[in-house]
Amino acid sequence: MKKHTLLWDKLFIVSTLVLSACGEEESADDTVDPAEDEEEVEEESGDEEAEEDAPAPEDTDPIEIGYNNWAENIAVSNMWKLLLEEEGYEVELTNLEKTGVFAGVASGDLDIGTEVWLPHTDEPHIEEYGDDFAIQDLWYENTELGLVVPEYMEDIESIEDLHEYEEELNQNIVGIEPGAALMENTEVVLEEYELDYDLQSSSEQAMMTELDSAYQNEEPIVVTLWSPHWAFADYDLKYLEDTEGIYGEADDIVFITREGFDKEYAPVIEWMNNSFFDDESLGELMSIINDLEDPEEGAAEWIEENRELVDEWID
Repeated sequence: MKKHTLLWDKLFIVSTLVLSACGEEESADDTVDPAEDEEEVEEESGDEEAEEDAPAPEDTDPIEIGYNNWAENIAVSNMWKLLLEEEGYEVELTNLEKTGVFAGVASGDLDIGTEVWLPHTDEPHIEEYGDDFAIQDLWYENTELGLVVPEYMEDIESIEDLHEYEEELNQNIVGIEPGAALMENTEVVLEEYELDYDLQSSSEQAMMTELDSAYQNEEPIVVTLWSPHWAFADYDLKYLEDTEGIYGEADDIVFITREGFDKEYAPVIEWMNNSFFDDESLGELMSIINDLEDPEEGAAEWIEENRELVDEWID
């Protein structure tokens, strides 16, 4: 289970500055006002009482969760829909492009955005919208994204090697939705590595269909892909080495909430902040959903098979 979040470092720095300032004030004047002590005690107990003061599920508005069409996002969003409904909340899922999710949470039209990659991949969205929503805990760490090929393409190990595969690959890289950070990074890759390739925009589903077709026939193919993803459980795949580091370092995945949500839905925030997936648990959830082709049915099956884990989150 996780022991840290992306926000711990920031909170530690702020706490240190506050304690330092208090120390300087006490040195200048050792007299402590009892009223100030009472205020501090009230503030400390406020967070503990927040959950008790939160309205009952039946007295709340439906929780609006925004998600985009990435496999792990679909899986986790449907899982939380079912878990929160078990606790008495009404939940609605809204499928949007990734920018739409950020804008929706920032405007308050959405309550939760379930997937944000930090500190690198989604930094532009944070810069544009981050002042208007709250960043919560991480639920997956050490992501990866880049160009991927099947393991049977033994002679290709790095992006530079694509120069030698132009004919076999028809100078084509199969991508996902235009505007995704992965696609934007890949456009930079084509320039920096001077690759004479076309980047084919499609969707995750269309990309996976082409990957499956090529894989079954052991044909060469290169796709844009990321981890976590169920593809790595179902196929033998490998990332091409990015010697220029264009795809960046590993990210963590967090969720975001609209302003005020943590006070209105304190139990929900606590449960979601308790959650954490490793490669095995998340890969299993995504794989079940992919096999059943019904996100809610797959999430329900995974919940029942992992009831002990989810009970640790919702205690």
